[in-house]
Amino acid sequence: MPFGKKRFNKNILIAVDESENARRAVIYVGKLLGGIKGFKVLILHIIRQPEEDYFPNLSERDKWLDDYQLKVDAMLDDYRKILIDNGFAPAAVSVRSMLRHCPSLAECILFELQQTQYHTIVVGRQGLSRSEAFLFGSVSSKIVNHARDCTVWVVE
Repeated sequence: MPFGKKRFNKNILIAVDESENARRAVIYVGKLLGGIKGFKVLILHIIRQPEEDYFPNLSERDKWLDDYQLKVDAMLDDYRKILIDNGFAPAAVSVRSMLRHCPSLAECILFELQQTQYHTIVVGRQGLSRSEAFLFGSVSSKIVNHARDCTVWVVE
């Protein structure tokens, strides 16, 4: 189907982590689109499910998850405030964090994109060296290479 006939909306998913590049991606969206009516943003953070043997017992795992969730909630609130301060209506900005088993973080992000009505995904460039990207893979590169039926913005 040609792009001009494809269904399109102004819903944007920003996949974030604690990195400076993710923060720049949020700021970029805020400065570019803040104040323009009709855009809806979901700020998404995936919490990778730790392997079963990563913690010595369940209570340590639960404590780590609780502490990490508090940190993630503060980060998401900060990112949401950036968008609102740049002109987005509070009702147009939502946040979500979820605990998932992720063989690949990019796969989890793309799965969430497919489950929603968002047609643009924004990610910060991870900032890996070429050798690190070769060895470990880059989340943004994987998203660019595997995303379908959407627009991808990679912000450096």
